[in-house]
Amino acid sequence: MAEENRFKRRYQTGNTPWDIGRADPNLIQAVTTVPIKPCSVLDIGCGTGDNAIWLSHNGFRVIGVDTSEIAIEKAVEKASQVNAGCIFEVANILRSPVEGGPFGFAFDRGFFHTLGSDKERETFAETVNDHLGKDGLWLSLLGNADELRNGPGPPQRTARDIVNAVESRFEILSLVSGTFGSNRPNPPRAWVCLMRKRQ
Repeated sequence: MAEENRFKRRYQTGNTPWDIGRADPNLIQAVTTVPIKPCSVLDIGCGTGDNAIWLSHNGFRVIGVDTSEIAIEKAVEKASQVNAGCIFEVANILRSPVEGGPFGFAFDRGFFHTLGSDKERETFAETVNDHLGKDGLWLSLLGNADELRNGPGPPQRTARDIVNAVESRFEILSLVSGTFGSNRPNPPRAWVCLMRKRQ
């Protein structure tokens, strides 16, 4: 709840450096090079909707959820301005299931890394798994603990944090060190993790 309130305050004050006004390049690269074929998508922690809108314009049926009412209001407005057929909902996926599944693809940019304990991350992985259909894919972008940082930035997780949380329910297809899409001159380092639901 504290983390949820912190994000609400950040949106209220406009202190949202993760909101870059366009889809994250890591998402675009994964969808176009894997490739990930158009399907139903759950965008977890969708923010103001840029990734969901990009997916919608590329043939995906997208439901985006976020705990911030302000973020969802902005997402709905953005989508209407560019005729994107996304659905946006104020919701916390860890508290109640999202209707509209099963989904073929789940995406989160910076939700997974906000969870501070192994148990919370395992619960999240189980929740994502429950929302996905057979062979469903999950792309997660997380702050990378290998970055030595002096200032503020996204929460940082180790590769072991990721593997411990997901391994029992997902096959890790790739786990690559990269950077977040960013408007900063030195983008924060990220883990780019693509996973497939185990049978």
